[in-house]
Amino acid sequence: MTTRTPDLSLLDDAVSAKVLTAMRAAAAQLTLLGVRHWLVGGLAVGAHGHPRATKDVDFFVGDEAFEHHEGGLVTMKPGVPIQVNGVVVDHLFAQEGEAFLTSQLPPASEALAVAPIEILAYLKLKSPRMKDRADLVELIKSGADVARCRRWLETNAPALIEQLLEAESAARIEE
Repeated sequence: MTTRTPDLSLLDDAVSAKVLTAMRAAAAQLTLLGVRHWLVGGLAVGAHGHPRATKDVDFFVGDEAFEHHEGGLVTMKPGVPIQVNGVVVDHLFAQEGEAFLTSQLPPASEALAVAPIEILAYLKLKSPRMKDRADLVELIKSGADVARCRRWLETNAPALIEQLLEAESAARIEE
């Protein structure tokens, strides 16, 4: 299967202009602060081929988005956006044992980087929400490269391969 390049223009008819403006403003601010980031969540799902309405903006961010204090307290770095004109901006980050995610983040740059399909699939698979599993099924139906995701999971999160295959099976049944 050919790897599809994420296309943010797919969001234009499915997502409100207010959310898209918030996405671009938040990404620009993260870049300005030198915070490595990927667009994830519903907007990334849309850019990968299954556009759907969403009311928030989700980024996966590097550790430089946070300040670490004594006693294990972690706070957001000043200036990291959490809302743009009423649109919530959420930040996901690597948990213990997920250094493989931050090691793959692109450098902070002017371009708005969308998480690669294998990263997006991983995030959807590890989520307990049915909505995230449905997103993955829709991504597969729209042509997501399951073999690429499986190869990546074999190296980074083999425990999730069975769930990926279940999502693929569900997608094939629904086609």
